[in-house]
Amino acid sequence: MIETHEDVFRQKHLPRVGETVKSKKYGTLWREMEKREVWTPTGDDPETREPRLLPAVQHCYWRIVEGQTPGIGKMLGYAYTLHDTTFETNWEIVPSK
Repeated sequence: MIETHEDVFRQKHLPRVGETVKSKKYGTLWREMEKREVWTPTGDDPETREPRLLPAVQHCYWRIVEGQTPGIGKMLGYAYTLHDTTFETNWEIVPSK
């Protein structure tokens, strides 16, 4: 099966633009500002030695600070593939009120 960007988004249960996530390590709140489909390199194919790329979904987060204008301040960006657990390990989606 060939993986697609939609598979990554659906199977990883990643946040949608505008949703809020919470850092499990620091307890800080971040808003999803942008989602982008990208390709991330992985190890070369052992048989052909050709470089391989995996579909990934890159998310940009803006740190929510009380009283600060949205979009001003610290931002982070991460790319997630089907083969990593970094989103589940580090973030949780905050339910909207």
